[in-house]
Amino acid sequence: MEEIGFLGMGIMGKAMSMNLLRHGFKLTVWNRTLSRCDELVEHGATIGENPAAVVKKCKYTIGMLSDPAAALSVAFDKDGVLEQMGPGKGYIDMSTVDAETSSKISEAITSKGGYYLEAPVSGSKKPAEDGQLVILAAGEKALYEEILPAFDVLGKKSFFLGQVGNGAKMKLVVNMIMGSMMNAFSEGLVLADKSGLNSQTLLDVLDLGAIANPMFKLKGPSMIQSSYSPAFPLKHQQKDMRLALALGDENAVPMPVAAAAK
Repeated sequence: MEEIGFLGMGIMGKAMSMNLLRHGFKLTVWNRTLSRCDELVEHGATIGENPAAVVKKCKYTIGMLSDPAAALSVAFDKDGVLEQMGPGKGYIDMSTVDAETSSKISEAITSKGGYYLEAPVSGSKKPAEDGQLVILAAGEKALYEEILPAFDVLGKKSFFLGQVGNGAKMKLVVNMIMGSMMNAFSEGLVLADKSGLNSQTLLDVLDLGAIANPMFKLKGPSMIQSSYSPAFPLKHQQKDMRLALALGDENAVPMPVAAAAK
């Protein structure tokens, strides 16, 4: 496959880029703090001085940014994605943003003759490292099919959800459920401990019951050891809850549990 550009070397972007490099993909990478790219260079990546330079060099460019403001900035600011976007080039935004932000970037990309795909992911640091993300894509179907070899390395399953906005909405619904669930899980662990129960026994009971799930199995052992090394920063989870609640408002769906969890 042709060389891929990758913008954003946060927890997720760095893990995903390393995974692509391990599987033989050629990458040109960029981050606002360029030193975060150094480890990628050691594994064969090259550095682009800005997003425009990356897009100029690569047919396909992936963005994995922290929030809507960052996604818009990387696309629209000076030396941004749009400066070198043109016919035959594709931009795949894997950031978690709202549908309005995704649509705004899509319209700008297509107006320059490029192709756009939104592709937020379900999963945090460990699934990103292991290539076990779930990819929620929407937009240009031809671009989806062309980038599938990379998606097959990054994820265990990719979904094509139709028009731009559907991927963003699906991701927000998934993270809203996750955020609400993790709040209840956290409260349950504290309640068990304060009630004199063994926390590990609670995890064992949950794992054998109807609400057993990979999230409890992954996070529970660390939580009962008071180990909270971030795989997904809390500020980003809160941002996703806020965007999900806004989506609920747009569709007249009251979500008191999600609102309390936020």
